[in-house]
Amino acid sequence: MVMHNRQIFLLIVHKKYIELSYKGKKTENIRGDIDMKVAEAIIQCLKKENVKVVFGYPGATVIPMYEALRKSDIEHVLVRQEQAAGHAASGYARATGKIGVCIVTSGPGASNIITGIAAAYMDSIPMVIITGQVKSTLIGRDVFQELDITGATESFTKYNFLVKKSEYIPKIIKESFYIAQTGRNGPVLIDIPVDIMDEDIDDFQYPKTVNIRGYKPTIEGHPGQIKKIVSRIKISKSPLICVGGGVILSEGERQLREFIEKSHIPVVHTLMGKGAMNEESDYYIGMIGTHGFDYANRAVDNADVLILIGTRASDRTTCGISQFAKKADIIHIDIDPAEIGKNLNVNIPVVGDIKNILEKLSERICPLDTTQWMCKIRGWEKSMQSQRRGTEKVNPRYVLDNVSQVLEKDAILTADVGQNQIWCARNFKIIGKRKFLTSGGLGTMGYSIPSAIGAKIGCPNKEVVAFVGDGGFQMSMFELGTILERKINIIIVLFNNSGLGLVREIQRNNCLKEFEVNFKYNPDFIKLVESYGLPAKRVRNDDEFKEAFQEALHSDRAFLIECMVDPGESTF
Repeated sequence: MVMHNRQIFLLIVHKKYIELSYKGKKTENIRGDIDMKVAEAIIQCLKKENVKVVFGYPGATVIPMYEALRKSDIEHVLVRQEQAAGHAASGYARATGKIGVCIVTSGPGASNIITGIAAAYMDSIPMVIITGQVKSTLIGRDVFQELDITGATESFTKYNFLVKKSEYIPKIIKESFYIAQTGRNGPVLIDIPVDIMDEDIDDFQYPKTVNIRGYKPTIEGHPGQIKKIVSRIKISKSPLICVGGGVILSEGERQLREFIEKSHIPVVHTLMGKGAMNEESDYYIGMIGTHGFDYANRAVDNADVLILIGTRASDRTTCGISQFAKKADIIHIDIDPAEIGKNLNVNIPVVGDIKNILEKLSERICPLDTTQWMCKIRGWEKSMQSQRRGTEKVNPRYVLDNVSQVLEKDAILTADVGQNQIWCARNFKIIGKRKFLTSGGLGTMGYSIPSAIGAKIGCPNKEVVAFVGDGGFQMSMFELGTILERKINIIIVLFNNSGLGLVREIQRNNCLKEFEVNFKYNPDFIKLVESYGLPAKRVRNDDEFKEAFQEALHSDRAFLIECMVDPGESTF
């Protein structure tokens, strides 16, 4: 049995089906004494979990489930490729705080969604993925479109199930939703053979409660450790808070902001932590790490106490160096005990729900005099700010500044991977309840557009803007069909620098010749978008962008703006 480093389960293993124990017999009869097919029961289970929308792509092994779905009031979003279903579900989950749900068929359908699952796992996004499987009697015979998806995804799902008996369905679905959204969030996969979907379930009951043996996530932080944190902060002269994505996943943004305003401690954040802190705060410093701000990294280097909250302290955060925060006592707060001390030596560890722990810290903390420390940081910021070089083409920094100024305070911005991600992270301003969605841990190109689709479906009244490079766009441009079909009104900002800009920049910075990073034959993106019946505009300078973005904001349909960017434009 493989024990995952994120969560430790004490499990009873029998062949490939894993049966988790319940305590108690509380169940809920869905349809009285009426029997039903398993496929119908699956959909009824989803309804009991308050699932309103699923993202998917049908195939032979999920036809029974799709027939049951057709008869339900659950909304189905037909993507154009299964990977997009995973990213759209991720965007939906991150925008709404609910669990994202996907349905795909066996074989290539299941393998295509693997990247979406892995991306969700790395960023701790709660998702439930249901895959079809060949007939249970044919498993292991290498029949048409058979794939061991539970085995393939074992290392990057929080948990997964292969259903062997129809009567296990209610338990498995109840447990899947519970596991996905408790402790450290993550994706859970359920693989269901097609013949089981067609079986009958007698006297179908749905569990009301879950009690999984060996799975007891720690929610309450240890009082003694919280007391130690307060005591250590009290004597600090240059404290610093570093926020990761865990704060957002715990929905602890308000508690974080209250703690910072009460303590007067300045705050930096990781890439995934962007969005947790109001960037108009006097105590906001900026992003740290490989692509962060020099003055923010310098603040980390000079802090005497570094409070890590909901971050793994990954290599991109620490810049891959062993001397990260070398002067500081490190306090690490996280829901996942496996992450504490994994990359950094920690002086005071606290395991528990971040939202809960921040509330307790705010109750006990007293304001610190950080005036001199803040002045020192602001001095570094002023001296280290780089001058923006002029360009005859579109300046991505200007674009993000303009977007920051005109978007609503609850807008959602998604960023793909590459230079566009870094430009967004460094220049888009989080104010109010804005959200910033991107693929952090896995760094998945093609993430932005499908995640924007999911975010807009989940939050139809909010402005959603997707940023993408010409490389990433060509990995997801087929979702224009989904956008058109579903009438999804998002804005797509395409930075076109005719190649893989970040790889090109890395080659250049390492004194290497550019190799296989330049696209000689990009399509005409404007004509491509227009072929879907959607409006698009190409802009060649900053003034043209400002005008085009206003047009896009007032459009009643999705709108693409292609920004011609200098291939030599750097991220800094």
